[in-house]
Amino acid sequence: MSGKPITEDDLHAYIDGLLDDIRRADVSAYLEAHPEVASRFARYGDHRADMRAALDPVADEPVPTRLNLTHLMAARQSGRSSVWRSAAAAIILLVAGGAGGWGLHGVLQPRGEGVDALAGEAMDNFATFASDTVRPVELRSDNMAELVAWATQRIGRKPVLPDLSKSGYRLMGGRIVSTPYGAGLMLMYDNDRSTRLVMLSRPMKADRNQTMTSYSQGNVDGWSWATGGMGYSIVGPMPANELHPLADDIRRQVMARA
Repeated sequence: MSGKPITEDDLHAYIDGLLDDIRRADVSAYLEAHPEVASRFARYGDHRADMRAALDPVADEPVPTRLNLTHLMAARQSGRSSVWRSAAAAIILLVAGGAGGWGLHGVLQPRGEGVDALAGEAMDNFATFASDTVRPVELRSDNMAELVAWATQRIGRKPVLPDLSKSGYRLMGGRIVSTPYGAGLMLMYDNDRSTRLVMLSRPMKADRNQTMTSYSQGNVDGWSWATGGMGYSIVGPMPANELHPLADDIRRQVMARA
């Protein structure tokens, strides 16, 4: 066992058979201990197999002459952009046939940028960790000094750990997670009714403010925004209007410590 936290990337790579023996054993043990996550990724594996069955015949076809390297170079020089669009489409089909579900992860599920992407990342982390009854967080609330030091090193700035106790939610702990834009900090909260919330924060690509926007995915709603070069997203299994006061409270605390 390597002892490294299991990330969403690890789980997808496991389904696609891209892990080395040691990491594969780590993920296998994690899935055995987390049947709800194993069930979700088993469905992903089924989808991958279906996609390969549908797209393999296309991938096996010879590349048309008009798309060979010589032809494409000539097209570039002559500025015929339509040929490039055809080439891009062919490349996507080839990747689909050979790389499986993880190869299409970003193609079939575009998230955009800014707070739109952040909201999707928060939803993904909620789906992965909120139902975990064994290890929903890597470091628990009694070890927040280590979590702050860890996050500061990985994210590049000292994080804010909002206090939501006035709203009935206590901080369970958190973990560093991987996102397409670098490391992020995931915090998890719960209340006396076992309702869990996930807050994700990470540096934003552009150092500018973005207004608070609501999002919904299945039975999970959330609010996301950016300020001072950092993005914040709070998500949970409740209507957006019930989450809004919590989002406002987090934003006030962040602004107070800026």
